[in-house]
Amino acid sequence: MRSLISRAPRLELVAGLGVALALPALALPAGNARSLATQTTLTAEIHDQGGRTQATLTVTVIAQDGQPATGAVVVRDKGKPLAGFVLDAAGRATSIVELSGGDHNLSAVYTGDATHMTSVSQVSPVRAIVSTTPDFTVSIAPAAVTLTAGQSGTTTASIMPVNAASLTAPMFVTLSCSGLPDQSACTFTPENIEILPNATAAIPSTMVIATSAGIAATAKATPQVPPTGRSASPIAWAVLLPGALGLAGLAFGARRRRWLSRLSLMGLVALVATLGTTACSPLYWYYNHGPTHNLPTPSGAYTVNVTAQSSNGITAITHSTTMALTVN
Repeated sequence: MRSLISRAPRLELVAGLGVALALPALALPAGNARSLATQTTLTAEIHDQGGRTQATLTVTVIAQDGQPATGAVVVRDKGKPLAGFVLDAAGRATSIVELSGGDHNLSAVYTGDATHMTSVSQVSPVRAIVSTTPDFTVSIAPAAVTLTAGQSGTTTASIMPVNAASLTAPMFVTLSCSGLPDQSACTFTPENIEILPNATAAIPSTMVIATSAGIAATAKATPQVPPTGRSASPIAWAVLLPGALGLAGLAFGARRRRWLSRLSLMGLVALVATLGTTACSPLYWYYNHGPTHNLPTPSGAYTVNVTAQSSNGITAITHSTTMALTVN
């Protein structure tokens, strides 16, 4: 009996060590699932477009388990952000970017997500056509922005003059964006950029992206609902009853006097106009109080287009780039 009792603590200790050693082994696969390595590849096809060089970029990101990754990728030129894209269901993104004349070293950076690690592609050297025509390029940094609905994010769009020494007058460039999700907006400061003759430095513009959190995350307020049912009846009767009685009296007397007939018609028109321009009209309520719900910006990944356009009154020069926007 004494030998069995003396061995019990040792058995418990051994069992405890077995459980402690087993726990890390059980947690190891979950840790690997959250840190899958990825491989990013970039291909660039160069072609001439009206004296300007365009590059069709194709980025593919595959995880070590052979499955496509999700999230955003940023294309860099000599280490500087050039454009951002969102991967599709196949882990691929394709877009066209415009390159200034000269040599470029392009690479794609996958930013990763909840289950995939970041990765960088090999550098793809390309050479763009050198032109003497005044022009510009547009880039954005950072090219990937992640926001929670209700937040605002800031990035910088840069206009780089090309052959500005050939300018005989300032060139004005207007910035705009498209492809934003619902319930969001973008603003540029400044929105119009002036390129002076002989300019060589990039001209920045601050881009602010604003999203909406919806009515649930904003300050509590009692929604304004147009009066219906019994709550609207006192107001309606207060206007309709005196008017109806007055018109009935005028109509009764109109058989004897013609001027009463005209007066009753004018009174009817005035009554209808009053009802149409007061709170008894649903259309009036909508125009003065607006919709009762403030919807949030839908979550998801979006590719936002940033466009820069200039015109001399005869021809227009348009360049664009893209950025990846993720809304949580």
